[in-house]
Amino acid sequence: MNRFARTLMVCGAALTVTACGTVSNLLPFSLGRSPDAGAVASEGERLSVLEFDQALAPSPALAGRDFFLPGPQAVVSWPAPGGNAENAVEHAIAGADFTIAWRRDIGAGSARTRQIMAQPVAENGRIFVMDGEATVSAVDAQTGAVAWRASVKPEGREGGGFGGGVALGGGKVFVSSGYRTMTAFDQATGAMLWQTPVDVPIHGAPTVAGTKVYVVDIDNQIIAFDTQTGEIEWSYRGIVEPARIMRASSPAVTGETVIAPMSSGEVFALRASTGQPVWQQELSRSTRTSALSDIRDIAGRPVVSRGFVYAVSHAGVLASMDVRSGQPRWQVPVASVNAPLPVGDVVYVVSKLGELTVVNRESGQVYWTRDLNEGRVRQEGGFFGFFDRTVRPTWSGPLLASNRLVLTNSDGELVALNPKTGEVTATLRLGAPAFVAPSAYNGALLVVTDRGELISIR
Repeated sequence: MNRFARTLMVCGAALTVTACGTVSNLLPFSLGRSPDAGAVASEGERLSVLEFDQALAPSPALAGRDFFLPGPQAVVSWPAPGGNAENAVEHAIAGADFTIAWRRDIGAGSARTRQIMAQPVAENGRIFVMDGEATVSAVDAQTGAVAWRASVKPEGREGGGFGGGVALGGGKVFVSSGYRTMTAFDQATGAMLWQTPVDVPIHGAPTVAGTKVYVVDIDNQIIAFDTQTGEIEWSYRGIVEPARIMRASSPAVTGETVIAPMSSGEVFALRASTGQPVWQQELSRSTRTSALSDIRDIAGRPVVSRGFVYAVSHAGVLASMDVRSGQPRWQVPVASVNAPLPVGDVVYVVSKLGELTVVNRESGQVYWTRDLNEGRVRQEGGFFGFFDRTVRPTWSGPLLASNRLVLTNSDGELVALNPKTGEVTATLRLGAPAFVAPSAYNGALLVVTDRGELISIR
């Protein structure tokens, strides 16, 4: 019996070690894994993208050096999820008092079969936001009063409408949805102007530029619709990639170029008039033969700023690329599901592990990195102390607003940081998890929570 018991104990310990490694590999966002030491970009140098789990470290050349940030500007229109067609808003006047002005229920919150993913958009005194079941609300920006509501959910349909978003242009509200439709409503009345069915659900949020509205569906097909009629003018299909992060990314448009993010980890540049490809880049440090846990999705919006495209993938590449040729200026090993924020001399990005990193815009060198989850990581679940899972809050943002870097998180907080140092300066409890990045409009920060609540913060 003693020999049998000892054998069981040894086998059990071996299985436990094996299981722990397996669980660590299966957990989302690389939870439970220990980062390895990594390389640091130096001026004029491109980092190798063939190594895995690299850790960023500050560049000695930037130690003690300050960087320029522009002053805040009034935001009188936020027509696209990223603020404008280029997804580039550097510094907004918003949320100066950092207090809640009002809250408004917008409909269905997140649940097992649905998720609030649409970032609020706003203009002409109204905020437009979509709930977890594709119901759009037009809300008075000052009072929170609801002017109208309209739904694109088919009659009698239960679930299945995951994804989509809202954008504004030409007096219309454009709504993409997982219900396989692209719809336009009148901004003033909520009357449906047109609705165009598509073959597969639309995961991404729309972007409006000129006479077209652009969106990417779940099969990595970018579609251009005519804003007046809803007719499909052209489409271009990338590589189908079923593994993706459930966030509503949206294209960037600058001049005659559309920059489309794909779940395959690729960025495509297409001609806005014809859909003809101009260039493409793959932002991935993994291969197509690697495990499914290495999701390659570019879940954050690409940003066009000062002639360069900034984009980051879940597979671990943050890149600055020439908007005309796609040629990378630099690449650094950061894995993220959020849009990067180029502002002034730097680029801010939050990694999937909750690390805020500040990168020099010109060279890709790192100023500093701050762990936003310091003191927030906890153990949950388990059975009598065994098989606990490590839980790290998920972060959305950042946005630079009234000299604060603001982010939301899955712990139900809006957190403000010093943009020069990363020090936390204020925390506001929202009452529910917030997986959608904040927007800015007429001096207010706009946040949507998982509960289905729109919050205006002055």
